[in-house]
Amino acid sequence: MSGPYTSNGHRGVLYVIACGSPLARHVGRLVDLAQSDGWMVCVVTTPDGAKFVDRTALARQTGNPVRTHYKNPGDLDVLPPADAMLVCPATVNTVNKWAAGITDTLALGLLVEAQGLGVPIAAVPFTNSAMAAHPAFRASLARLAEWGVRMVFGDDVVRLHPPGTGERHLDAFPWAAGLDALREAVAPVAPVA
Repeated sequence: MSGPYTSNGHRGVLYVIACGSPLARHVGRLVDLAQSDGWMVCVVTTPDGAKFVDRTALARQTGNPVRTHYKNPGDLDVLPPADAMLVCPATVNTVNKWAAGITDTLALGLLVEAQGLGVPIAAVPFTNSAMAAHPAFRASLARLAEWGVRMVFGDDVVRLHPPGTGERHLDAFPWAAGLDALREAVAPVAPVA
């Protein structure tokens, strides 16, 4: 792939949305992969996701501030509009609230709005087997997939783990899986010379 570009020849903007999971500590790995694919990356975290990330390092890595909260009335937008979004890691909480249309965090507000605008979105949940078995979570995954979100989930890609063992599975996480799903949704446009 020569890189994601918009129709006017600019690099595509990818919002990486990191939720409250120990896996979020390593979201810089996903940023590296996305930048290698040609994306301009902006990181947005849920409030719990912010507890795990190094905001300063991610801002340095992306060249953009890490956003967590809605801006104040009258404040300018500090991030360019997204051409695609990748929720990774996605938690059970975020998936369920998103499927219900709840927008009580910036991350959820951006996701709900992006769906309405037709922005391509992929999500890679990371949770334990007990939480993944809950009927509400399964229904939320199905609902989001039905609405066009590329859900990357299941033992063939993201292995479920027993409760209390998530920390042991962080290094095996397939960071590229979400980007692979987005490639299917975002047709590359050749840069304008």
